[in-house]
Amino acid sequence: MTTITKNDLIQSIQDSLQYISYYHPADFIQGINAAYEREESSAAKDAMAQILINSRMCAEGKRPICQDTGIVNVFIAVGMDVRFETDCSLEDMINEGVRRAYQLPDNILRASVLSDPAGKRSNTKDNTPAVIHTELVLGDKVEIHVAAKGGGSEAKSKLVMLNPADSIVDWVLKTVPTMGAGWCPPGMLGIGIGGTAEKAMLLAKRSLMDSIDIDELIQRGAKNRIEELRLEIFDKVNSLGIGAQGLGGLTTVLDVKIMDYPTHAANLPVAMIPNCAATRHTHFILDGSGPAELAVPKIEDWPEITWKAGPNSRRVNLDTVTKEEVATWQPGETVLISGKMLTGRDAAHKKIRDLFAEGKSLPADIDLKGRFIYYVGPVDAVGEEVVGPAGPTTATRMDGFTDMMLEKTGLLGMIGKAERGPVAIASIKKHQAVYLMAVGGAAFLVSKAIRNSRVVAFPELGMEAIHEFEVEDMPVTVAVDSRGESVHITGPEIWRSKIGKLPLTEV
Repeated sequence: MTTITKNDLIQSIQDSLQYISYYHPADFIQGINAAYEREESSAAKDAMAQILINSRMCAEGKRPICQDTGIVNVFIAVGMDVRFETDCSLEDMINEGVRRAYQLPDNILRASVLSDPAGKRSNTKDNTPAVIHTELVLGDKVEIHVAAKGGGSEAKSKLVMLNPADSIVDWVLKTVPTMGAGWCPPGMLGIGIGGTAEKAMLLAKRSLMDSIDIDELIQRGAKNRIEELRLEIFDKVNSLGIGAQGLGGLTTVLDVKIMDYPTHAANLPVAMIPNCAATRHTHFILDGSGPAELAVPKIEDWPEITWKAGPNSRRVNLDTVTKEEVATWQPGETVLISGKMLTGRDAAHKKIRDLFAEGKSLPADIDLKGRFIYYVGPVDAVGEEVVGPAGPTTATRMDGFTDMMLEKTGLLGMIGKAERGPVAIASIKKHQAVYLMAVGGAAFLVSKAIRNSRVVAFPELGMEAIHEFEVEDMPVTVAVDSRGESVHITGPEIWRSKIGKLPLTEV
């Protein structure tokens, strides 16, 4: 019988979560670099370059790949010939590992988990509890898969109860475009088929822990129906032309993973969960000999890619920019912004709405007239950092607040991740404002453009407090111009037509 000590399990969970916060899996780096090399869309290629540069910077600096350091998912298989030397439960040991990992002073990770989700939504301060799936298996070892799942990609999870004769491929092709770009493509699609509703979701999530191997599968060919589905879905989803960050391009997914399970004769449950460009997971085995040993990758495993703004990039001073100047910006144009801007996410927007509803004015330090707001919840700074990784959050979550913000505050522009919905686009056009897109999955790189940071309102919201950032040459793309043209609509349409594998009316 193998004995696993409490300290070994806690230490292994802590180490693995720190490890995946700054090391992409090697297969992901290889996959996205291959996609970068073959990409023909300049916008998508630019986005993937930033993701790869950010990844290398994080590996070197041991800082988070993304400001959203995720909710912890643990799949643990406990051998029935294992005993734990402990005075607490298995879940308590795992959660203690999470707590220590997210509060480690050398690399503080953002606490994003909220208790009382349908009520006060209070931050637990240490990112606990984890979502834990446990099974008992034969053997004398403990096998653990650990992932940190970002909220943007998790929000795009889908479940459908198809009829047995329905086409899974048709459902996927109809559904993926509705997911927008908030899941930060290019990434992976995990698909679970069969069982019951909750089993299908579990299969989809677990499938994302496997390595990217689609190129090997393409080379050797499918051996069974699941592999045939993987290849068909991979080809057809990439033919949608959605591309990196939803800007249009050749690669939307790096791989498609599928796991299945027997199901009832009347049912065909299908779940789909995407993994984003901040794919973070690892796998280890405890055999009683001590904590897990995680292999440190070589920096040479990362490609050496440099990024610089194109010769036609526009430099903008946020402190002096006018509505007339914004009106000259073109969709898809690269803008290098400098000056001061405020930040704000869901909770801050709700606070502002509530203040207006009560007839109150905003705090003095959040005058938004003629200014820009950045949708971000940064990681705490460590050492001499001005701010920790500070990439954008999904902008569509703020769509319901957009008209209020533009009308009542005089806000001129917004910066976030992915597309805006029809309501927000209509409001942007009506108020002749603008929406700029920063690359999701390049949080550490973005933070290097921030020269100063201070909290100016709602400090009780933690990472969702309103900050004032002073930035220098922060690269963004004009995603919705003042006339309401969205590159997240036009880009994929153009590239789907260029790829030409799917009829334009099919989806």
